[in-house]
Amino acid sequence: MIGIALPHFLILPMFFSSPYGVVANWSHHNAAGLYHLSRLSSCTMCKRPAKRVHVVPEFAMKTMLSLRLATVLAATVLVQACAAPEITETINDPYETQNRAVHEFNKGVAGIFTKPRPEGAPPRKKGFFLKTLGNFAGNLDSPRLVVNDILQANAEDAAHNGMRFLINTTFGIAGLFDPATAWGLPERPTDFGETLHTWGAAEGAYVELPLLGPSTSRDTAGTVVDFFLNPVGYAVAAPEKYVVSSAGIVQGFTELAEYGDEINELLQTSADSYAATRLLYLQNRRFQLGQTVEAEEIDPFALDTEGF
Repeated sequence: MIGIALPHFLILPMFFSSPYGVVANWSHHNAAGLYHLSRLSSCTMCKRPAKRVHVVPEFAMKTMLSLRLATVLAATVLVQACAAPEITETINDPYETQNRAVHEFNKGVAGIFTKPRPEGAPPRKKGFFLKTLGNFAGNLDSPRLVVNDILQANAEDAAHNGMRFLINTTFGIAGLFDPATAWGLPERPTDFGETLHTWGAAEGAYVELPLLGPSTSRDTAGTVVDFFLNPVGYAVAAPEKYVVSSAGIVQGFTELAEYGDEINELLQTSADSYAATRLLYLQNRRFQLGQTVEAEEIDPFALDTEGF
């Protein structure tokens, strides 16, 4: 079993900023967990005069609490980044033994959804249901992309993804269809891991997460924050808000169904599927973040050919 020890400076802010702590502080003056209404003359429990303050909507308070949690997690990663230099050319895998065990588990799960097909069979494609489900989940996840674009100070991508969300929500019937792509507005994906990279956080160690697959320390923290970063989730009540939070995961499973043949080939035919997955993920991720390393030119006259 793999345990994760959180530092004290992370645990304490999370405790004091938890919804339970806030409600406990407020409940003495209001059973609903909100500030006094300005029309009240005194508190019914302690008889103190009530202050004239504005009522804060519940979804706004939840948003502020989640943003505080996101800030704490981001600060933790940035503090660690100051002590560890960025690794762009080598593979930092200090947890390889544990990662390989998780990889074997993920490999078995992926085998359930990516059964090998007979040779010569047509390429695997999304059916209408999976395609529609993927469109809907992707559209629900779009506001999260806009928030990350704003945090990265990327106004162009924020406007692009925001316009795409408006088009697909209206003309695409709540995102069931994707007319924005046909009109020249394809999705420009991003995540909080990229936001942390923009802020200067180091890549950290390579890790493989159960069910979620390959990642890094920085991207793992980003995945946790992304789960709470979609503002739509705070504008709706349960259980709808859980659907919004899980939109990215649902979209990922629909892509698994589409690219099952490629995934199956990588996992089942590679001599070392763990090393192959790790290499492909890190190369692709670093390319996405603009961390490509230019190949060194080789001078043929400088080669040591003695003995040939």
